[in-house]
Amino acid sequence: MRGSSAAGWIAASLLPLSAAAVPAMAPAERDLVGIFQGQSDVGSVTPPGTAAYDSHMDVYALTSAGANTWYHIDGFHYLWKKASGDWTLTADVAFPPAAYSHPPNPHRKGILMFRQTLDAGAAYAALSVHGSGMPALQYRRERGANTEDIELNIELPKTIRIEKRGDIFTVFLSAGGEPLHQIGASTRLHLKSPFYVGLGALSHDVDTTDNVRFSHVTLQRPAAAGNTRPILYSTLQTIQIEDQYRRATVIRSVPGVLQSVHWRPEGKSLYVHEDGQLEQIDYLDPPAGAPPQPIAVGKLVDCSGNYGISPDGRWLAVSCAEAPRGEHQVYVLPAGGGDAARMLTHGAQSGYFHAWSPDSRIVAFTRGSASKADIFTIPASGGEESRLTRDTVNDGPDFSPDGQFIYFDSSRSGSTQIWRMRPDGSQPEQITDDAGQNSSPHISPDGKNLAFLSQPGNAGSRVGDAALKIMAFGDGLIRTLTYFQGDRGSFAMYSWGDINHLAFVSYQMLQ
Repeated sequence: MRGSSAAGWIAASLLPLSAAAVPAMAPAERDLVGIFQGQSDVGSVTPPGTAAYDSHMDVYALTSAGANTWYHIDGFHYLWKKASGDWTLTADVAFPPAAYSHPPNPHRKGILMFRQTLDAGAAYAALSVHGSGMPALQYRRERGANTEDIELNIELPKTIRIEKRGDIFTVFLSAGGEPLHQIGASTRLHLKSPFYVGLGALSHDVDTTDNVRFSHVTLQRPAAAGNTRPILYSTLQTIQIEDQYRRATVIRSVPGVLQSVHWRPEGKSLYVHEDGQLEQIDYLDPPAGAPPQPIAVGKLVDCSGNYGISPDGRWLAVSCAEAPRGEHQVYVLPAGGGDAARMLTHGAQSGYFHAWSPDSRIVAFTRGSASKADIFTIPASGGEESRLTRDTVNDGPDFSPDGQFIYFDSSRSGSTQIWRMRPDGSQPEQITDDAGQNSSPHISPDGKNLAFLSQPGNAGSRVGDAALKIMAFGDGLIRTLTYFQGDRGSFAMYSWGDINHLAFVSYQMLQ
């Protein structure tokens, strides 16, 4: 696996509160509340929220109505401190029994938040614990943008932490008193110094005032990097593609290498390549992942992350060798794996599976090297290969749902961009043309959207900045779905679960 460097951290000091930089407040709001400097209603909150600190119990109690921290504006009460540099904010969050007669809203929240300004539509990154017990990393990348989140389908954790190192915000949890550990939720977001950091609360009901209690609250610098080597963590996520509901869900997060997630045709399980082993993970409802189950490939070895289930759900194509360090060929097995692998390709160079045709009769694969690779097709039942390209580096082929086109990435225009051609290799047509490296095209099941991986133009093979982008065929507009740390393995195989959900893998280096 290509490694990456851990995000650096910046030593900086808390800034003094500047009256010119903070909206006017009542005198009581200027009083210190525990370790914090001030409190404010952000957006519309009626009646005004409050925050108090019990020094004997070391508990912060926030009361607030407020609609939500979602979409492009917020409504909540915020207890804050102005800061710069890198910090970790840690707390235990509890919801006392409601003091009203109706059931509490399950989406009321206790929040640990870094925020650019006190405006209702400001950029922020926050760890929110819902009244239902679900924690989520929520964030707004820029002023006025819609909120996005990464949800964790677990019970109310005992202790939560959000850590800022540079532009990376990471969630750590302790479910029952064990040491805090990463849980797979992180995002890259830039906040200019100074910014705000603190505690928030809201009822998710503008006509109800709720109470949230925060105990064992600490605000401190992240631990300095020691002599131990950083560990690569991989996180498999699913994400909705709608702008109004940009929710992501962590399915699996582990120290080690996950790559090439592939959603099975029926949408009820995902395959993923984990540390050299192909695994199946059942997709649970509410969204979560069951324990992974290994997929047997008989005596084949060195299997890569190039594999896929046929659209009819019957067959699994894999890219493996018969001896260590041997040439890779494409093999076909029953969809659930097994010992009876049938060799499909027989090239002198290694071949790597990429896609099935919609009718499950044709397999598309690549053959070549990092400097020159081409795309081929072959009948799934065996037979003669057809070579579709003969120039530069061509990779990542995938069929359109109607079988009329093969989409692929190619460097024939001077940079890696998305192209398409007819299934016989004719009529090549460039689809994207920008400064980035665009690869791994996959068409939604309804044929309306193209999803692809986008990396900076100077990206190499190492983990780095990456994004998932969506092109709508109706108007040709391209929008960014999400940013993350990744590489080509993050989005290599077919990853649409349905017309509204994608799966991908992100990476993070942690001490």
